[in-house]
Amino acid sequence: MSGTVRISVRSLVEYVFRSGSIDTGFRTSTTLIEGTKAHQKIQKTYKELDQKEVYVQAELSYEDVEFIVDGRCDGLLFSDDMIIVDEIKSTSKDLSQITEETHPVHWAQAKFYAYMYAKEHGLNEMTVQLTYVHVDTEEQKRFRQIVSFTELESFVFDVVKRYAPYASMQLRHREKRNASIKELPFPFQTYREGQRKLAGAVYKTIADEKSLFAKAPTGIGKTISTTFPSAKAMGEGFLDRMFYLTAKTITRTAAEEAFSLMEKKGLCMHTVTITAKDKVCFKEETRCQKEYCEFANGYYDRINDAILDILENETILSRSVIEKYALEHKVCPFEFSVDLAYAADTVICDYNYIFDPRVSFKRLFEEQKKQTVLLVDEAHNLVDRAREMFSAEVHKSVYLQLKRNFKGINAKVHDVAHAINQYFIALRKQSDEKQIVRKELDEELVRLLEEFIIAAEMELAAGNGGEEQSLLLDAYFSVQSFVRIASLYDERYVTYTEFEKSEVRMKLFCLDPSHLLRQMGKNYRSKIYFSATLTPLSYYQDMLGAQEEDFIISIPSPFHQEQLQVFVQPVSTKYHDRERTKPNIAAALHQLIEHRPGNYLVFFPSYQYLRDVYESFMERETEVKTIVQDTGMSEEEREHFLAAFQAENEETLVGFAVLGGIFSEGIDLKGDRLNGVAVVGVGLPQLGLERNIIKDYFNAAGKNGYDYAYVFPGMNKVLQAGGRLIRSENDTGTILLIDDRFLQRKYQSLLPDEWMGFTVIR
Repeated sequence: MSGTVRISVRSLVEYVFRSGSIDTGFRTSTTLIEGTKAHQKIQKTYKELDQKEVYVQAELSYEDVEFIVDGRCDGLLFSDDMIIVDEIKSTSKDLSQITEETHPVHWAQAKFYAYMYAKEHGLNEMTVQLTYVHVDTEEQKRFRQIVSFTELESFVFDVVKRYAPYASMQLRHREKRNASIKELPFPFQTYREGQRKLAGAVYKTIADEKSLFAKAPTGIGKTISTTFPSAKAMGEGFLDRMFYLTAKTITRTAAEEAFSLMEKKGLCMHTVTITAKDKVCFKEETRCQKEYCEFANGYYDRINDAILDILENETILSRSVIEKYALEHKVCPFEFSVDLAYAADTVICDYNYIFDPRVSFKRLFEEQKKQTVLLVDEAHNLVDRAREMFSAEVHKSVYLQLKRNFKGINAKVHDVAHAINQYFIALRKQSDEKQIVRKELDEELVRLLEEFIIAAEMELAAGNGGEEQSLLLDAYFSVQSFVRIASLYDERYVTYTEFEKSEVRMKLFCLDPSHLLRQMGKNYRSKIYFSATLTPLSYYQDMLGAQEEDFIISIPSPFHQEQLQVFVQPVSTKYHDRERTKPNIAAALHQLIEHRPGNYLVFFPSYQYLRDVYESFMERETEVKTIVQDTGMSEEEREHFLAAFQAENEETLVGFAVLGGIFSEGIDLKGDRLNGVAVVGVGLPQLGLERNIIKDYFNAAGKNGYDYAYVFPGMNKVLQAGGRLIRSENDTGTILLIDDRFLQRKYQSLLPDEWMGFTVIR
């Protein structure tokens, strides 16, 4: 097997030398800010002729495989007759705990750089230096080794030899993958109307290295229409990887089914699905500590064999497949799936793995991004999800409790927790209002929180245990998140503070996520944003960070108007009218199902409103069977809810659910499993501080703030709920829209064309 493998020094040595256990409870590497500062401080001490951030590269041949290895060494120092490669590592650990043998991976990285420099410059020996710097005290500790070129070369080829089985397996797979893609037919006998157009647009977008905003109707088969052309683009050499990004578990299943379908037609591709840690954890509690979890203990000693095993024997790496191999190799299933993501051709996962600055794939290098497409399913969900990802908050009560917990135990943690608590007390005294909204970031608080991070790291690194450690750990991660978001703060943010009795809550709230979405998606070859409900398209382009050169496509519904009957019941669902009109709504629902027996879903803007109308609905004698969505349903309860909708049901079934919830999008009840949908209200979010801040921000930007904050997000939920009904060419059904605002031009302009022939029920 011949071929070329490009890999960074860091990735190579981490694969070969990483060992030991997962301990995500606390990782001793400090914050990025402090680590970078520590590096820079040491680099500033370099002499005039010394160099920093030196790029090095080497080509190595081993068993017909050409390895192109590159990286940047922190420092190249020239001292008398020595040339020193300096590798700097920042830590919050006590430096007395670090010995020359503590971190073989650090030595490996430095020796690789030394070899590459020595080879390029024809040197017989190099001095390799590790410099550890404590982020708090700035204390330094150095280790040095003088290594001959022969020793360096022997070391480097030994590392490559240990990596070679994995590299060869990947090369074999890639050759097989590309050959299978060339022969891959479209997995259905024919394209649905509009499918070929969407697939063609996706392929052209990838070929031209652009991004695409695609409004494509429900039921067209968007998943296969985006994954199939992306696979074809991979076979043509445009791509090496695709990410299929979703907001909900149920849409991840649809993506898995699409790849399974293509596999049956001959596709050979590694597709991994990442499931949330708390869902796949084998233990009762999700605690990634070697003392508690045998799957975390020694994880890195076993993971390479586990990866080789699963990739040699499987292609669709679903949750169940990953769990099976994780048990066999005794590795954490979640971390296993994340490690597999770096090896797979396709990754199916949540939006946050790409867009959230706190979670995203850190080991995905810029060169790899240029060969990667992002397929963003149900892209309308990304607006609010992005606001959430780019926002962060802190609470006063946490620091009051930490101050009490660490009194007499750790003076540094106690003192900084006390200072933060005092900061919030002073803030509360300054205001007579319950809320303060400001357009500035409070630098004083950020400074205190950075001090807290350092104090907390030292305490957590000591591993003292005890109940107070759990609260400290939670606070540590929360503060890290806050400080990270603070570094992104600009004119698109506000800081708002709420006072409730003795509690103070401060939030850095991202109002317009478009700029940060652009930044996080930067350097990927293409991004495909698709949904049935990117309405109005201009709003979603604006909020998702579209650029002038991006492509747009809007595909009309392939279904006939005769398949759908739409009725509008002009009843007020405004908050102050709800008590008065709920009997009218219950009566309208009874009238709907009496004339047309079958399976129905009725959607409400809130759980409370759902319960109120449900009670009124049940007051009338009826043969109807009902099922009701409840808050916090387990996966089993959700499956039970959907399983009730069977085509062969003998009695009428009415499911009561909430707009924007788990049953209002992503579910697929084909044929007579669903005969009708009723939507109560126009879906507007509840009036509140955050929505009003968004409204004011966009008003000030010269846009319609009310539409941006309320109307567009609300009507999107209506369109999603109605979209559950017609899923194929043979489906028929009824939609009932209950609200007098559906007769207003503003709301009608947002309805799909196929809904516009509605009948008004007077």
